[in-house]
Amino acid sequence: MSLDAEQVKKIAHLARLEINEADIPSYAGTLSNILELVDQMSAVNTDDVEPMAHPMDANQRLRADVVTENNQREKFQAIAPKTEDGLYLVPQVIE
Repeated sequence: MSLDAEQVKKIAHLARLEINEADIPSYAGTLSNILELVDQMSAVNTDDVEPMAHPMDANQRLRADVVTENNQREKFQAIAPKTEDGLYLVPQVIE
């Protein structure tokens, strides 16, 4: 698919982009190449291809969900301006 100058101007307008007149032929060529590549990819038969979560078919290594730090709430709340029943009190900002 080949784009002409008017189509490039229309695309630039829709994208709210300002482009120089001198650059339009370059943009037309680049966009035409992209559209040709999309056409080539669309022509490939993918009926028997199963979706993959990762192109390398790799598994994510997860660490064990265990507590690794001690509870230091009292230490942190000791320096807080206001606390109550283990919670931080903050000024109301929304009525």
